[in-house]
Order: sequence, then structure tokens, then C-alpha cells
Amino acid sequence: MALSYKARRRWSLVILLVGLPAYIIAAVAIIGQFDRPPFWIELAIYVGLGIIWAIPFKYVFKGIGQADPDKEDS
Repeated sequence: MALSYKARRRWSLVILLVGLPAYIIAAVAIIGQFDRPPFWIELAIYVGLGIIWAIPFKYVFKGIGQADPDKEDS
């Protein structure tokens, strides 16, 4: 089942405004429970978590910045 362009735009907005801050808070809380690693390892962990977060939503964000393909040009 494919999402329409308008639905993907709405879901991407919800994901960015609600999902991303919640994911950041959860990642910091989980990493904060362990001893603080060196800066470069901590940076690698956060970059890796950021990439892992984005992979499931790749389809939702694909093509959002372009014009609506379903809209007729007039």
C-alpha cells in the first residue's frame, strides 16, 4: 500500500516534530546510563544511532522536497 504525496508530507512532519525529539531523548538517556566514553566513540555512537533512526523512514521522506507529482500543471 503506497502512501499519497500529501500523506507522506504529513507523516514526515509528524516524524520530524515528534519522533525525532523523542528518539534523541531516548538515545541520550540510554547512553547516559553507562560511563562516559571518549569523545570520538561517543560521537560515533550518536552518528550511528542517527543513521539507524533514518533508515526505516527512508520511503516516507523520499521526494518530499519536490513538487507534488499528482498535481496537474495548469
